[in-house]
Amino acid sequence: MSGGEVAPAPRTGLNPARTVAELKELRRLTGDEQGAQRVAFTDPWLRARAFLKERLAELPVEVHQDPAGNLWATLKGESGRELLIGGHLDSVPNGGWLDGALNVLAGLEVMRRVSAQYAGRPPVTLRLVDWADEEGARFGRSLYGSSAASGHFDVAEMSKLTDRDGVSLPDALAGVGVRLEDAQQARQELKNAAAYLELHIEQGPVLEGLGLPLGAVLGTVGVERHVLTFHGQAAHSGSTPMNVRRDAFLAAARLGQEIYAIAERHGGVCTIGSVKTWPGIVTSVVERCEITLDQRHLDAGKLAAMWQDAQEAAGRFAQEGGCTVEVGRLWNIEPIPFDPDLIGAAEAAILETVPTSHRLPSGPLHDAAEVARAGVPTVMLFVQSLRGISHNRIEDTLEEHLELSVVALDRLTDRAMAWIQGG
Repeated sequence: MSGGEVAPAPRTGLNPARTVAELKELRRLTGDEQGAQRVAFTDPWLRARAFLKERLAELPVEVHQDPAGNLWATLKGESGRELLIGGHLDSVPNGGWLDGALNVLAGLEVMRRVSAQYAGRPPVTLRLVDWADEEGARFGRSLYGSSAASGHFDVAEMSKLTDRDGVSLPDALAGVGVRLEDAQQARQELKNAAAYLELHIEQGPVLEGLGLPLGAVLGTVGVERHVLTFHGQAAHSGSTPMNVRRDAFLAAARLGQEIYAIAERHGGVCTIGSVKTWPGIVTSVVERCEITLDQRHLDAGKLAAMWQDAQEAAGRFAQEGGCTVEVGRLWNIEPIPFDPDLIGAAEAAILETVPTSHRLPSGPLHDAAEVARAGVPTVMLFVQSLRGISHNRIEDTLEEHLELSVVALDRLTDRAMAWIQGG
């Protein structure tokens, strides 16, 4: 193993190498030289679903698609209380081979082991879910399937969504046997859920920087996303002295530098992701500059403080430059901490697998966030991402780390089942 890790002996019936082989086969079936092409509700996504169903058919499980289009496999247990393991087979266009698919296929392998150990009847009911359209790559609305199950879902708003080819979300769903008006009925799937587990590649550089293969996730960060528009004065770029310009871009650019100080001060992250200028010609001082600001933190108070600091800085730079600024909200979500008991169980499972664990927040959102919002005790495991790159064909993780992650998820599953029994 790299870094001196020695893989523990897997439980009888668990074959982590099989998960890696199945991930490679899924990549062959649903990708091309540009990367994964499993965009939700397309033919490659349907092939991925068929690939999963073929393997589930070998197990004593009940398989069904819920009214939102999520796919569930249920291994009934002695107790009706349910342990859920989740992920998503859909990808972004030209995406990576692991994002989402690792979660599902690792969960499949754990379900095989549990079924074998308990002769198809575990102490609690075990369910594997493939959430529909986690990425939001096609219709711009992430966490579609899990938000339908959590109840954070507006049918009227969703019905207006279209993809770049003009296909509406309702029409795309109809093509896979789903009526958008029925999607909220998926809430019934969580009525007996006692805990939810999700394994995911980190999609960032933290674990690689620490030289660690695995980490326990504290929760998903809160997000504040806004558009700020600075208004100045258009003027000739040749005849207007620098000291009398009311340059909207200059005010915005100063904020672009200040967000790094704001992020460092509060321990979060801030990003200006887009910049638009008007009149947008080389011979004019910028009259109007529109920027988007994305801010994220695991602590709600610190997230609010970062946004307050950004507003104050924007106002100050606008005033200093003879400009004004207006603010519009794009989207926000509160920080979603995971269950403390399950975080402890996740860390213990990691330490049964490798010598060292690390606790870290998730910057990206995941289906786990919606499940936690629904009141289900939730935790995630992260496995190291090489170069911290995801949503890219070069997305990768060492195969030995992938196998370790399957072992850790398996150990966490046993701990979660015992926790449910004792609750």
